[in-house]
Amino acid sequence: MFKNGRFLFLAIYFALLTSVSSAQDLKAVPDTSTSDGLFQAARAAAFDNKNYSQAKLYCKKALEMSPNYADIKIFLGRLYTWTNQYDSAKTLFESAITTNPSYTDASVAYADLLYWNDHYKETIAVCDAGLKYDTGSNDLLLRKAKALASLKDYAGAAAITAAILKKDNNNAAARSLESRIKDESIKNKIGVSYDYNVFDKQFADPWHLLAIDYSRATGIGTVIGRFNYANRFQTSATQFEIDAYPHFSKTFYGYMNFGISDNSGIFPHYRAGFSLYANLPKSFEAELGFRYLKFSGTPTWIYTGYIGKYVSSWLLGARTYITPSDFVKQVSVSYNISGRHFFGGADDYIGGNIGYGISPDDKYNVGLINTALLNSFKVGVDYKKKINYHNIFNASTAWFNQEYLPGVKGNQYLFSIGWQYRF
Repeated sequence: MFKNGRFLFLAIYFALLTSVSSAQDLKAVPDTSTSDGLFQAARAAAFDNKNYSQAKLYCKKALEMSPNYADIKIFLGRLYTWTNQYDSAKTLFESAITTNPSYTDASVAYADLLYWNDHYKETIAVCDAGLKYDTGSNDLLLRKAKALASLKDYAGAAAITAAILKKDNNNAAARSLESRIKDESIKNKIGVSYDYNVFDKQFADPWHLLAIDYSRATGIGTVIGRFNYANRFQTSATQFEIDAYPHFSKTFYGYMNFGISDNSGIFPHYRAGFSLYANLPKSFEAELGFRYLKFSGTPTWIYTGYIGKYVSSWLLGARTYITPSDFVKQVSVSYNISGRHFFGGADDYIGGNIGYGISPDDKYNVGLINTALLNSFKVGVDYKKKINYHNIFNASTAWFNQEYLPGVKGNQYLFSIGWQYRF
């Protein structure tokens, strides 16, 4: 009786396994008997398996069954776009729009194809045609704004992004585009800032830093000239710097810096830097670069990396600086996590940051870079507000807890204020 029961149990167990396995096998086989099933099979082939050729075959078979299935036409058109078959993609998009001119997805896909191939006027025409049927489409409005900006019509592009942000303040794509438009459209900026540093133990006298800068937008990117005046240890020093932000492509741009000072005890005698930035998909941005500081002794090389992401009305970022010394026998690393909440345009935000270690980009602390192997903690808040089109106000404050001698810590407090005039 026991044996018969055990055999019966095993028979049922294996039958269930076979049933589940068969169900999984059936589930794995795509449904190719209907246009909907073929559409799903095409999406799976493209996105899950990166098999664009198979995805195209599924779409073509589906269109044989349903010639006017707009979503399949659009998807097949995007497949052609991704594989550089632009004429075939154009034919499908135009067919989908002719069949149903009010279908926004077709206009969006066609606008993408034209924009990516630098046909900006045609992009605007397609967006305008689609907006006749869907006047509030943010997707079409954003694509029109990008095309206008590429044609240097910054006023028209800015008007569109402002309208989008007025009704949807959390639109990260519009905010990012607005920032780019402003940077490209404003040719001249004059700025002045003042930093006041006070210490509870490390130094008896406060530090002062005054900076005056002028920036000019050029055909290759923005160039900035800056004059810095510092008073530390009851000693004055000056520094001249030039920054440049060249654009290499729609994805990549750079940062270059060179500075020289008359006092290597306050500022580095020479400083230089380079970074390569990338605007990545999914609202990410990234940076890799280096900084060079030459005081009176051996030069210091510092390497930096950054990753950031726009999330709703926030920009969240993380940065590190890596400083090898003594031929990499010792390495110091600093970290910084930051967040900015935008409550208007690119020049309207409040932000905060938490960091460990000393940053070479903090000019008020750069003279302490050689003590980077000692512990340093930072908490800061910054605020920026556009008063009107021409005037921008900014302020920040920070607290540092620094180990200025082994085992001996002190506090540093920073207060900063600035103004910028754009014209």
